[in-house]
Amino acid sequence: MANQKKLLILVDGSERAMQTVQYVGQTQPFKAFKLVLFYVFSGVPQCYYDMEKNDINRQAMSQLMGWEAQQKKIIEEFMQKARTSLLRAGFAEDALSIVIHQREAGIARDILKEVEREKYAAVVMRRRGVGALEGLIVGSVAAKLFSQLKSCPIIIAGESPTNQKLMLAIDGSPSSMKAVDFVAEHVGGRNYSIGLVHVLRGYGGLAPEEPDFMMPGEYIELEHNAMMHIFSDTRERLVKAGFDDEKIEERIVTGAYSRALAIVREAEAGGYGTIVAGRRGLSRVRGFFMGSVSSKIIHIGRKMTVWLV
Repeated sequence: MANQKKLLILVDGSERAMQTVQYVGQTQPFKAFKLVLFYVFSGVPQCYYDMEKNDINRQAMSQLMGWEAQQKKIIEEFMQKARTSLLRAGFAEDALSIVIHQREAGIARDILKEVEREKYAAVVMRRRGVGALEGLIVGSVAAKLFSQLKSCPIIIAGESPTNQKLMLAIDGSPSSMKAVDFVAEHVGGRNYSIGLVHVLRGYGGLAPEEPDFMMPGEYIELEHNAMMHIFSDTRERLVKAGFDDEKIEERIVTGAYSRALAIVREAEAGGYGTIVAGRRGLSRVRGFFMGSVSSKIIHIGRKMTVWLV
């Protein structure tokens, strides 16, 4: 199809990247997309190219060039392995493309330029790559993309097995409604279950400076009623998109110290394999591309798959 939308799958040749490819192959809605496997190849840094001025340096440069050729061979083999995995998962040959991009401005900046140039429907990636330091939940390239990639949704593949259950975090913001629209457009009619969750803050003894603070009952009631209307509208949109009304659940959590933690716990308790959230909620700070709740979901739900829209 000429107008078929595309997913950009970021890989780095690591085992984590292969797990990302396998996740894409196992996720039914992605069968409707064209896939682009994208790798930014750094090679020998440009500053080394002036080493060929004497015999010793020429020998060192020759070894570096041999290393570069070997690295390129490794990533080419990885790409073919990834392509074979996706073909076995049911993707058509003409739906798969491989791009080994020679690094120009930097890994994150080159990826951002590619996304802007091709207008992808979403970018699929992991929290950490092959060069991530032990103990870091989010690698440096991923962190840059999370904060700067604002033109399309980000799909962050997790370590935990996925299933046909999506939890949608709803707060009534335009961003969360875009998340609903994204799910409706790409997942509707595929027998998925949906959990709608909204979280109300309230410390309830967990904040030392305000040990007894809770949201007033009147506020909770007003917020609850407002969210029930939003849930009703959201349910209607999802049913029109092909979701089974009986497979849509609603949950309003009150008195939560952390909205992100409450969302992750609800997803875990309900057996949801994926959390879907808007990039920025109602409490967003001007100038930030990603709100604090969505950022915390990535960190707290470190093994879960997260879609940020």
